[in-house]
Amino acid sequence: MERLTDQGISWKGGSDSVSELGMCPHAMKTVIFKYWDSVRSSFWFVPSIMASGAGVLSHATVALDQSISEAWLKELAWIYTGGSEGASAVLQIIASSMITIAGVVFSMTLVALSLASSQLGPRLMRNFMRDTSNQVVLGTFIATFLYCLLVLRTIRRAEEIAFVPHLSVTLGLAFALASLGVLIYFIHHVSVSIQADEIIAHVNAELNAGIEHMFPVEMGVGKLPQDISVDQAFDAEAEPVIAAEDGYLQLIDVDSLMALASQHDALFRVECRPGRYVIEGNPLVMVWPRDRLNEELALKIRSTFALGTQRTSAQDLEFSVDQLVEIAARALSTGINDPFTAISCVDRLASALAKLARRDFPSPYRLDDDERLRVVACPFTFEGIAGATFNPIRQHARGNAAVTIRLLEVIADIARLARREDDLAVLRTHASMIVRGAREALSEPNDIKTAERRFDEAWARLAPRVDG
Repeated sequence: MERLTDQGISWKGGSDSVSELGMCPHAMKTVIFKYWDSVRSSFWFVPSIMASGAGVLSHATVALDQSISEAWLKELAWIYTGGSEGASAVLQIIASSMITIAGVVFSMTLVALSLASSQLGPRLMRNFMRDTSNQVVLGTFIATFLYCLLVLRTIRRAEEIAFVPHLSVTLGLAFALASLGVLIYFIHHVSVSIQADEIIAHVNAELNAGIEHMFPVEMGVGKLPQDISVDQAFDAEAEPVIAAEDGYLQLIDVDSLMALASQHDALFRVECRPGRYVIEGNPLVMVWPRDRLNEELALKIRSTFALGTQRTSAQDLEFSVDQLVEIAARALSTGINDPFTAISCVDRLASALAKLARRDFPSPYRLDDDERLRVVACPFTFEGIAGATFNPIRQHARGNAAVTIRLLEVIADIARLARREDDLAVLRTHASMIVRGAREALSEPNDIKTAERRFDEAWARLAPRVDG
């Protein structure tokens, strides 16, 4: 281990977190993430918050009505000034209308979810459920219904103790008008959100956000000397921390993992990255030296890994890539046969790969403040992301000339921006596989000639560069 830590290697962006954390709450970040992701993907949280706010507001406005004289309220032209019977009728109509519209909104949302699931892929349902607009719309109608219901119960008709909450009824009418505007917006929003291009653009925006977060323009990556190798000694002496359950790895709290490694003067190697399916009993982390590992440390290490029933985009860049690939694959199926949607996905994926070709990929080596190697991560690579992009689409588009030709065109576009020889080699491999598939699967000679011409153009741009 001395040989590893005396190289002056530095990793910018995470090393100072160890000193800040001290005795870090190892499970806190992963627990918060799992609950927050569950809340964001639910239809109950935002409507519940809005309904609770409506309940508090109803009590506040009724109390205000009781403290203000009725004569003063009637001087305001915009305040409801009717009697108790009229106020009850108004609130009953609004309440019954709102709960009916809420049911319609929920039904329309389910129709949109079913359509997106069948046409574009079931994993896109998560995007619809995380749409804040849908949650707010549903919450608006439920909150208005609850507000009117709570105000309605305060109206008293007996002459000696008659009470009409004029201000509260007026606010209920305002909520009803606002709800009408929200309904019009929701109809427009649903009509737009189920369009394939809009869904593709939304997933692409999530992919670009992930690239900006995980591959910033300036990250200050430290590089190891070429002659450093840790595998031989590490594999022989390291002890695994095995997974206690099955599930998709959603998040790794690297800061807490770094803190644990520093506290126990150990080296951790992460065996899987976010997005991978973890099988119970398989290793999550290899700990070296093995005498540092005990049950308490193993429990703390496991708590830095968030496992769930589905993938998320928090640290899983390939999740958004796979969503676009799934849309393209379904579009190329015989039942749908929509190459234009597939080409739109290819264009968005090419844009993401072009960004990655211009960014520095983070080093897998994480060091503490004393420049001692503590964690060896399992990072994403350009080769892996390019493979996740091109391989499935190439396989589904073997007999489709338009998509095959477009794949070769975007490889040529990415080649203009690629600056690493390894990335160019990856693109050359995929271009060769695509043109071989075109020669084997396309039946029209002119289509084959066009594909070969696009391949030649791409190959010219993919030539090894002297300056690297």
